[in-house]
Parts: sequence; structure tokens; C-alpha cells
Amino acid sequence: MIRHTVVFRLKHPAGSAAECDFLNAACKLAELPGVQKFECLRQTSTKNPYTFGLSMEFADRIAYEGYNDHPEHTRFVRERWLPEVAEFMEIDYAHWQPDVS
Repeated sequence: MIRHTVVFRLKHPAGSAAECDFLNAACKLAELPGVQKFECLRQTSTKNPYTFGLSMEFADRIAYEGYNDHPEHTRFVRERWLPEVAEFMEIDYAHWQPDVS
């Protein structure tokens, strides 16, 4: 399992129609093949500059790469993410199993 997460801050004013439109478009990524447990999250901590987060899971590396290369995802990145996101940090996780030997 791979958990793909990204935290970000938009260029749009907080509470604006443009902010809402972006988030609605981002939520449509949940419909792409392989995406599981999709969440769009609002940041509540003051410990970093990000205001939103996206989190989703994939069964395996193949499913994750399929999502990453999907034409709707690459179009979203090109047409919405790059022009509208001010800053972000992406982290992808896989389950870690402790060595029990």
C-alpha cells in the first residue's frame, strides 16, 4: 500500500470562489482508477504555512504510477496545480514493518 499525501497553500484568497473551485476540481481526482480513501483536508495547525492537504491510498506501486501518469491527473497538474498553488510539500508513504529477528 502507498499513501500519497500533499500539503499546500493556494494563491487564492481564503474563502474565495477561486479557492472553492480549485478544491472541487482537486476532489475529482478521487474518481481516477486506483485511488482509494481520498481525503481533502483543511490544515488546522499553525506550525507550518500550508492550508490544505490531499491524502489518498493505492494498493501498490503499479496503481500509484497509473494514477500519476493518468491524463486527467497530468492535466490537473498542468492546468490547475502549477498556476494556482503557491507552495507545497509531497510525501508518499509505504507501511514499514519492524525487524523482529
